[in-house]
Amino acid sequence: MTDMTRVNVAVVGGGMVGSALAALLGQVGIRVAVLEAQAPPPFDPAQPLDLRVSAINTHSEAVYRAAGAWAGMVARRGCVYDGVRVWDQGSSAVTRFDAPQGSHLGWFMENRIMQLALLDRLAELDSVSLHCPARPVALLPEPEAMGLQLEDGGLIRADLVIGADGARSAVRAMAGIDVQAHDYGQQAMLINVRTVRPHQTVTWQRFTPAGPQAFLPLPGNHACLVWYDSPRATEVRLGLDDEALRQEIEAEFPEELGGVETVLSRGAFPLRRTHARSYRAHRIALVGDAAHTIHPLAGQGVNLGLQDAATLAELLIGAHGAGRPLHAAGLLARYEARRRPANLAMMHSMDLFKGVFCNDSPLLQRLRRGGLWLADHAGPAKSWVVQYAAGGKPAIADTMNP
Repeated sequence: MTDMTRVNVAVVGGGMVGSALAALLGQVGIRVAVLEAQAPPPFDPAQPLDLRVSAINTHSEAVYRAAGAWAGMVARRGCVYDGVRVWDQGSSAVTRFDAPQGSHLGWFMENRIMQLALLDRLAELDSVSLHCPARPVALLPEPEAMGLQLEDGGLIRADLVIGADGARSAVRAMAGIDVQAHDYGQQAMLINVRTVRPHQTVTWQRFTPAGPQAFLPLPGNHACLVWYDSPRATEVRLGLDDEALRQEIEAEFPEELGGVETVLSRGAFPLRRTHARSYRAHRIALVGDAAHTIHPLAGQGVNLGLQDAATLAELLIGAHGAGRPLHAAGLLARYEARRRPANLAMMHSMDLFKGVFCNDSPLLQRLRRGGLWLADHAGPAKSWVVQYAAGGKPAIADTMNP
């Protein structure tokens, strides 16, 4: 028998962005169905740390607080950071960005930890239903709704369907929205390690001719290292045994790493930029990676997605409170008008940053070293960078209870 559910909003993708958006909407009484393809494994404190780690700035922290999920995240595990260090290989000029005393810039958290806390929050909301596993296979436009045909034969009808289902979004494809894509010709290798040094609250990044090397602190004597390089060099490192990879890390990473005791896990992914030609269609909206992916150099991908979620939630909550339709073309146009320029600006900034810093030109090396020195000594500009890195306070945090 075919199962049919009628809701105000159907969110396809129950990850870090989609579940946050669903929680923001659900806690004000908007009826939401969340469709997630696969449930994350449950958390056990004895489990090894995952490779998939994200940098969460204070803007995103505020969104998660507003969604009612933050306490569940920090109760599991995460690592706060209050400083960033950036320098160029062969240079003594280190740019330091530190949060004001008593505050922080953000957190490093495993993606699965955040998703689990969000799913716990959704289970507390009577107006939210979670469908997992669930995979949409077709959009079925109707006069008064958008139908979502599911792989198992079920049907969900919604005033608005939100695609939060990642870079290979099924919603985006079914809505016929094209993407612009660019392959950077590089890969990012992620390596979880046990470090000699204990817990640190500083993250750093060093630029080399082959690409950046980054240190992301994790709880205890753990860290995630990010090593950008060519696909060929990355393939070779992926094939090394743990001890050989540990030795190469100690030989190639800066002494600030302080030594690696053990390689725990590793993986890699290609670097691509994608941008949907539109964030909306009839009764459709895209958020997060379904709308855009950027170069991960500054770790802003998830933060941009959560800004999408906060902006769209603010508009939908306002429309719901005023009794206006949630799928109105004007509302979706306002959402895109607010988010597309900001996302484009971040994309262009990351591309410019990559062009300047991931380059072995002697002239650019001299210019960027001078630029890093200047940034480290420019008080007002440095304060602005710190504030920007922390993300500011999202509008949604003013309208929702944390």
